[in-house]
Amino acid sequence: MSLVGFDELYQFADAMPSPVSVVAAGGADPTVLQALSLAQRRGWVAPVLTGIAVEIEQLATDLQIDTTGFRIIDTDDPAGAAVAEIKAGRAQTLMKGQIATPALMKAVLSRETGLRTNRCICQVVLMEIPRDHRRFLLSDTGITIQPTLDQKADILQSLVDVASVLREPETDEPPRVAVMSATEKASESMPDTLDAAELTKRGASGQFPGGLVQGPLSFDLAYAVDAGEKKKIEGGVVGVADAMLFPDLLSANLTVKAIMYTANCRFGGVLCGTSSPVVFMSRADTTTTRLNSLALTLRMLTR
Repeated sequence: MSLVGFDELYQFADAMPSPVSVVAAGGADPTVLQALSLAQRRGWVAPVLTGIAVEIEQLATDLQIDTTGFRIIDTDDPAGAAVAEIKAGRAQTLMKGQIATPALMKAVLSRETGLRTNRCICQVVLMEIPRDHRRFLLSDTGITIQPTLDQKADILQSLVDVASVLREPETDEPPRVAVMSATEKASESMPDTLDAAELTKRGASGQFPGGLVQGPLSFDLAYAVDAGEKKKIEGGVVGVADAMLFPDLLSANLTVKAIMYTANCRFGGVLCGTSSPVVFMSRADTTTTRLNSLALTLRMLTR
């Protein structure tokens, strides 16, 4: 495996010299409180929570969570208040809490007060499947519905950036990015395959420094070495992809959730393209997944 996994990310967070201030947008959620409490006890974070204070405090009492050292901001606009903490420098990174993605993104994308940059915002998920000794990234699993070719190129660069940070210390090979499709052949009947071929061409010309790009590739060809052998498809990414760029949100989101719910795996997500990385996951995810996502984001923040 060429990427570090969550054990290594936890070790990195444990070794940080001082806690990072993390603001959770929508703090009245059991998994948010539990994850931040665990992270605080490990010395990772100084937690900040936004939302209705009485609801947060009552839930913490019900869960027997000690909120000493937590800062709670009483507000009926948790997303706006959380983003304001980042902009003012009172918090270093944002966590998506008990709040719908559109509400959070409205605050994040505000041209006047948000975290917008000139980059395409995307969710990158780190997936770890111990059974197969595989770790890989997937994007965009949560934000951009139908990315243009240029947006795909920007998301691809984010994948290369994240993979570069997560490389095993002894790895000297570049991050290997598979541009995903339902087939390995470019065809006008499937426009996304033409985009994949173009991104591969751009990669070969050096547009994505430090990354090796190949596509279009189907999931089996990106994931399993024997699939390439059987189909007689060769290339530096076949069977060993460190990252997978999907053609649209539908395919990426269905794939990542199918793996999450059917495989024995570990996963966590981070939002890239913002002025500060965002701990980003589904409201349905577990405390462990929130902690995984936090460990991943802290590694990106302190790279």
